[in-house]
Amino acid sequence: MQHLVLFTSKDRDTLLKARKGESKFGEHVQLLANLTNIYDDIVNLDVDYVIFGISEDIGVYANHGKTGTYKAWEATIKVLLNIQNNSTTKGKRVLILGHLDYIKARDIVEQVPTKKTVSKARRLVEDIDKDVTYVVSSIIKAGKTPIIIGGGHNNAYGNIKGTALALNSKVNVINFDAHTDFRAEEGRHSGNGFSYAFAEGFLKNYFVFGLHENYTSDKLFKTIKKLKSIKYITYEALEVRNQLDFYTEMEKAQNHISDRHYGIEMDCDAIANIPSSAMSPSGFSVKQARAFVHYFGKHDNASYLHICEASPTKKTAAKVGKLITYLITDFIRTGIK
Repeated sequence: MQHLVLFTSKDRDTLLKARKGESKFGEHVQLLANLTNIYDDIVNLDVDYVIFGISEDIGVYANHGKTGTYKAWEATIKVLLNIQNNSTTKGKRVLILGHLDYIKARDIVEQVPTKKTVSKARRLVEDIDKDVTYVVSSIIKAGKTPIIIGGGHNNAYGNIKGTALALNSKVNVINFDAHTDFRAEEGRHSGNGFSYAFAEGFLKNYFVFGLHENYTSDKLFKTIKKLKSIKYITYEALEVRNQLDFYTEMEKAQNHISDRHYGIEMDCDAIANIPSSAMSPSGFSVKQARAFVHYFGKHDNASYLHICEASPTKKTAAKVGKLITYLITDFIRTGIK
């Protein structure tokens, strides 16, 4: 795969900050010496989780959003490697595969959006879809659980399709998000990954947890209310009007999606004051986001975790990296026996 950049031992050693008397996560993770075929290279590895990044913001640009989501992988891997390795957080159960890199295609993102550039970006997203689908499908076919870091929410499509193809079955999804990303099929972008996956028969039941009423159109509300397989709760009903209870609603959401394999989609836009493509001063706390990952990650049908839309700057890279690392390790711990 031309866009998949393998994470090597040299990369690891460059980023690792070893300290006497401590055992770092990055000292214990597994790496591939070379890459021939993802499935063949990992099927016999004694790991449970395969982590890879998606360094792109083309899907966000194609949705007229704030770019920068391509930086999340780099911010995360620097932090992840340097957390403590211990009985609750076992690096040996994890393979760090590498990342999908689209830096050469980012020229378009630097241009002022026009009808022509947006149309081109949407065609590029279709190419990214193929890569994400292939990587996710290969990992799941090999019996491992993918953890996907970075990029825009356009990549939910590839995650869902890849999982469905690997399992030869439609899949369900729980989405921790301020938006449905179920917009019109007008060309691929970060706002319609779920609608495309649904229309093409890869997505069955879908639950949006924490939808923001200010940013959901009346047309979209009417669309999703017509579909029995799609359910949602709004952030305002949960946290502003206190009409609903966070943990009770998680249980209801799980009842909607846990009868078959499902993906966990975490959009950083839903967490208050986190640098992201649509950062908001109003949203869930980091504690709630972590509890959410733990709750849905511990079910046997949880098939992947995707953390997306974070858009770090130089000043906020460490903060974003720590947040995503917490979510990764909360997910990993659900599978440690």
